Amino acid sequence: MAKAAWRFPAEWEKQQGILLCFPHNGNDWPGKYGAIQWAFVEFIKKVATFEEVFLVMASEELKNKVLGLLQTAHVNVDKVSFIIHKTNRSWMRDSGPIIVKNGKERKALNFNFNGWAKYSNYKLDRHVPEKVSQSLKIPLEQVKYKGKPVVLEGGAIDVNGKGTLITSEECLLDPKIQVRNPGFSKADYEAIFEEYLGVTHTIWLGDGIKGDDTHGHIDDLARFVNENTIVTVVESDKKDANYGVLQENLKRLESAILEDGAKPKIVTLPMPKRIDFDGVVLPASYANFLILNKAVLVPTFNDSRDREALNILADVFPDREVIGISAIDLIWGFGTLHCLSQQIPI
Repeated sequence: MAKAAWRFPAEWEKQQGILLCFPHNGNDWPGKYGAIQWAFVEFIKKVATFEEVFLVMASEELKNKVLGLLQTAHVNVDKVSFIIHKTNRSWMRDSGPIIVKNGKERKALNFNFNGWAKYSNYKLDRHVPEKVSQSLKIPLEQVKYKGKPVVLEGGAIDVNGKGTLITSEECLLDPKIQVRNPGFSKADYEAIFEEYLGVTHTIWLGDGIKGDDTHGHIDDLARFVNENTIVTVVESDKKDANYGVLQENLKRLESAILEDGAKPKIVTLPMPKRIDFDGVVLPASYANFLILNKAVLVPTFNDSRDREALNILADVFPDREVIGISAIDLIWGFGTLHCLSQQIPI
């Protein structure tokens, strides 16, 4: 009997809704937690305009408080469903489940989140896939390879839904820094991608952008915008630390092929000007956009390049409304819109 053809749908495919987690750990945004709450309310408001929000809340008490904030901001709360579960952090792209499909059947994958192989306080986040799968009534499977649990964050991969995946060597293959799966080779990862995500072809980029707490997540670098087009960030300032890294990734993409042997169309996105805060370089990137059913939400950074990035993305998403969301406060937590969310395909 042939094995079930499970696949990870592309982000632009039809969604039931978006998984978010309201921030309750102010330590992720030291000194900015008050601003973050209202930034998050605005994020929820925009998502709820287009589809349902599945909102993880640390407690009933926080839920009641947040309901008040949402109502103050005139959010359509009928589009918001609450899941009560205390987490360590709010980065649902990485701790939340990845939903795969086989025809109309859905399954939630638990990729054994471990704090990006960097932080020790992740034990509560480990239970997010279980809580979400129970709430959405989607069966859950723990991902294993050769009998061992596999660690993989959603921010480390991007797919076109047809069989091609993009990831980075820095994130998955560095033998010393933030090692998710010690000893894993490209062949090991590609076998996992094929078995669990329906991926037959993997494009490997090199390093991620400076300041990236995850050590090379792809959703700050390059993203599929349709089945044969990839947008990738480039830095125009040759003196910037990201310049050479992003040029190398561009070269790799220009020589890449898709699952059908065709070359992808490559569209370049600018990088915002470098953002420093409290002595730290922040990993601001326009590639961290979130695709919704009828819209694309794009992080903006009070930068003259915001308009350029929005125009480029409006060109590649002609059938969706492209909306800029100020992320100048969110990025202090080392991530923005895509990092904070996970789509639930229908």
